[in-house]
Amino acid sequence: MTATRPPQSSDPDEFGTVEFYASIGRGLVVMSGVILGLFAIELINWLTHQRLNADGAIVTRVPSGLDGILFAPLLHASWPHLYANSVPLLLTGTFVLAGGTTRFLSVTAIVALVSGLTVWFVGGPTGRPTVGASGVIFGYIGYLLMRGIVERTWWTIGVAVLVGLLYGVAISGVVPGDPQVSWQGHLGGFVAGLLAAVLLRKRRVRPPTEPTKLPSTLTLPTLD
Repeated sequence: MTATRPPQSSDPDEFGTVEFYASIGRGLVVMSGVILGLFAIELINWLTHQRLNADGAIVTRVPSGLDGILFAPLLHASWPHLYANSVPLLLTGTFVLAGGTTRFLSVTAIVALVSGLTVWFVGGPTGRPTVGASGVIFGYIGYLLMRGIVERTWWTIGVAVLVGLLYGVAISGVVPGDPQVSWQGHLGGFVAGLLAAVLLRKRRVRPPTEPTKLPSTLTLPTLD
């Protein structure tokens, strides 16, 4: 007599399943490629004496600086700046991407747009250039936190808290501090991540209820 194994869940959001680990693995591979791409861009930037930064930065309240909303997250002010962002971006991006490619692209677009516009409107004095992926990182942290709450995927909250601690206490990045750090972009990205988690939340499907079965034979009451 052979024992039958219970059916295993294939939900990639269910912690501990084979599909969960597979989705994390795929996300890690893709995000590793993204990080390598950022290093290649920074190499070109370094060889051209920061030419990419001059052309692709968000420039506060200057109309020609609006295109930086698209390009600035791919650029960094220096090698140490890129090093500081690489590990948090790798970790947060992996877990966001594990939730699906379409949702990852949607979250990234929302976060980059809101963070970039926040920097453009209120990111310091007029004409100030800003580059870096930190706004997107804070957006991913906010997304993972809120996703864990609205979808009850508690492991995402753990990831967000862990990355926040590795990256530096998250709250310190969304309030005024170092004048060289764009806390406005961090705050805008974080809020955008919270919003994206609500807008793009996966709604749980309730299992269908079985209809009440009637007895096959109906016994009529006897009359006195």
